[in-house]
Amino acid sequence: MSVNADLQGRVYPPAPPYSVGREGIRAFAAAVKATHPVHSDLDAALAAGHADLVAPPTFAVVIAQNAEGAYIQDPESGIDFARVVHAEERFTHHRAIVAGDQITATVSVERARAVGTGGMVVTRTELVGADGEPVTTVLSTLMVRGED
Repeated sequence: MSVNADLQGRVYPPAPPYSVGREGIRAFAAAVKATHPVHSDLDAALAAGHADLVAPPTFAVVIAQNAEGAYIQDPESGIDFARVVHAEERFTHHRAIVAGDQITATVSVERARAVGTGGMVVTRTELVGADGEPVTTVLSTLMVRGED
């Protein structure tokens, strides 16, 4: 089964708010080797003018991928996750993600098209803070390998 192009334009309900924690930021920073002290040292983050620890820019993918699950797991999508290859990720940051944020993510299907026996999909995930203001926009491109 190929991806369902009819879902292009669909917007899924917002995912439950994601609570950004200090330990999550520290663990992610260590995993991606982001060594700037604002990611791990509260005093350094405060001295730099931030309200708390600052997440590395790619931390947004943690929140976005959680929301993208609504589309990928939708039986109508035609996506077999075992056949997914992550092709590209793009971030537009409107402000930094910091510990203490409550971020809500809403995913929409930007493009979905068949490619041979597989397909290509692009999702847009809008991350917003508890105040409703934009935090980050994430564009994710996935290739879905077709049957052999």
